[in-house]
Amino acid sequence: MNNHPVIPDVQSSKDHRNIAIDQVGIRDIRHPVIISDGAEQQHSIATCTLTVGLPHDRKGTHMSRFVQMLNEAPLVLSICGMNDWVTAMAKRLEATTAHAAFRFTYFRNKPAPVSAVPSLVDSEVTLIGKLDEKGHETRVKAVVPVTSLCPCSKEISAYGAHNQRSHITVEAVVTEPSSLTLKSLIDTLEAQGSCELWGILKRPDEKYITERAYDNPKFVEDIIRDVAVALNALPGIGAYRAEVENFESIHNHSAWAVIERGQL
Repeated sequence: MNNHPVIPDVQSSKDHRNIAIDQVGIRDIRHPVIISDGAEQQHSIATCTLTVGLPHDRKGTHMSRFVQMLNEAPLVLSICGMNDWVTAMAKRLEATTAHAAFRFTYFRNKPAPVSAVPSLVDSEVTLIGKLDEKGHETRVKAVVPVTSLCPCSKEISAYGAHNQRSHITVEAVVTEPSSLTLKSLIDTLEAQGSCELWGILKRPDEKYITERAYDNPKFVEDIIRDVAVALNALPGIGAYRAEVENFESIHNHSAWAVIERGQL
């Protein structure tokens, strides 16, 4: 005989305010992930936001199911897998719309430019999946640090020129998931600065970087335009928003530029 009391399911009860909710779920839960990018895989920790739409007559969604999905198996993330993830989440939550965002640190192993000493360089990446009445959409967002050197400073100075760290940030709709990798996107963005960054540098590498940046000066306007040209030519990229921020070394403010193409 089952003597356990019946526990009411308040979440599944009806709501009478007749107002649908666009997104409801969990935000900023951290979880170990495996990042699959082309033929390579790496482990990372993702900060996850998972939501679904809630119909006007349902009181609540099943919050625990989001966490259950994260914990049921090793969480493998890829550009190509985002459509399947949001489809499974919508089915699990008995919803017709779903949204998932996974923000994580992505590492590339880069040999130094002269000494070839290997080291890891990190970038912040977010994979985003969306399912709504229009269908599926996958987006990727990357924040890529570079070096920039001021053309004006170089031109007017007898020697030297001021330079600084810059961030290139791009959020883009992925039109052909099989044609794009995280590494190819980050490599493409990184190449648009005055010079790239590396984790470990020997003296010959520092000489190379200093001279490379000096020979390749760029305003924030130059970098953002070069980013747009590169994105327009990159397979698998649709609409995008690109930002460049130079953390100025001689001012107490940043220089900032934005280009948007298409509808995000």
